[in-house]
Amino acid sequence: MKTLAVISRKGGAGKTTLSVNLAIAAHLAGCRTILADIDPQRSASDVLRGREADGPGLLESSAGKLFQARYHAEHERLDLMLIDTPASPEADVVTAINTADLCLLVCRPTFLDIAAVARSAEAVRRLGKNGLIVINQAPAKRAGQEPASVVKAAETLRFCGLPLAAVGLRSRAAFQQSIAHGRSVLEWEPGGAAAQEIGRLWVQVAGQLALPLAAPAARAS
Repeated sequence: MKTLAVISRKGGAGKTTLSVNLAIAAHLAGCRTILADIDPQRSASDVLRGREADGPGLLESSAGKLFQARYHAEHERLDLMLIDTPASPEADVVTAINTADLCLLVCRPTFLDIAAVARSAEAVRRLGKNGLIVINQAPAKRAGQEPASVVKAAETLRFCGLPLAAVGLRSRAAFQQSIAHGRSVLEWEPGGAAAQEIGRLWVQVAGQLALPLAAPAARAS
């Protein structure tokens, strides 16, 4: 079994939306998945509890119980445990990093988000863990050109010592519309731009975790 921790120490970066979308993507790809929600806000739990279709398992837990949760997930022969982490306290984030096989750091292309990711990346490197940074909520291209804020963010993030995901996620209404109905963008708008982004990101994450899984199969809502 593999463990993926989704991390952002800056509120509003879209960490929970991404956690839910990746957990459902894993489920749609045939991966036996559980989402461990250790964020006291329980936003991921709220989303999955409102889901009508079958989907990933859900565990409302805390950082102090993560190692026990991983043991039980391995005992149940699950393929993936995805952890939706809190923004703080730091000790809880560090525990999630220690539990994970891969840490996915979520960052909007803003100064404060980049500063927060730099601190998280330092912790990932210090603990000897694998990490991947994904730019989220990026503005749309204009005339086929990447906005200056995204270009600058990508250049700065390369100094964090962790690779950037091959695909960034744009600010799209489909993410909020789907999450409000307990769905992923793969189900809400199959074949849409947001679904393509999540599908490509999942394939990269699955590859880094050495999960023998195909791309998730989009389903209509």
